[in-house]
Amino acid sequence: MRGKPAPKRKINADPRFNDVAIAKFINYVMHGGKKTTAQKVVYAAFDLVGEKSKRDAMEVFEEALKNITPSMEVRGRRVGGANYQVPYPVRGERRNMLAFRWLLAAARARRGRPMPERLAAEILDAAGGQGAAVKKRQDTYRMAEANRAFAGFAIRRSTSSSSTRGGLRRS
Repeated sequence: MRGKPAPKRKINADPRFNDVAIAKFINYVMHGGKKTTAQKVVYAAFDLVGEKSKRDAMEVFEEALKNITPSMEVRGRRVGGANYQVPYPVRGERRNMLAFRWLLAAARARRGRPMPERLAAEILDAAGGQGAAVKKRQDTYRMAEANRAFAGFAIRRSTSSSSTRGGLRRS
């Protein structure tokens, strides 16, 4: 890796709900830099969620995210000429990113209706523990559970790298 890692950008909260998570979700919905269009889609979907569920749309959205966010995932790792699917825990930021991505992919896969209706239907299904996004999470967890035997191949970061140099311990 050259240079230093890119700094984390601070995202401003969205104007309607004053929530950073929704602002991030709007950024995921956005195509071609059209943020106002993405905001209209998300806010219209939230209005539909509020109408259909008779609850606060933010509560339903948070419940849907809770049902979608993964705790484990598998990554391919090459060990001795063979590829293994090694289960890893998912970091906090990546959890949200995967949840947003799966929710949007499931909403976009629904055909025949405008995007706000598709997104609202997927949010309601996810809040109820159903839908394609929840199925994706269950499939990911099932894959991690099936490959638990390969958990020993996970890269462990040592706390003190100074004690070993070049793989040999000096005494």
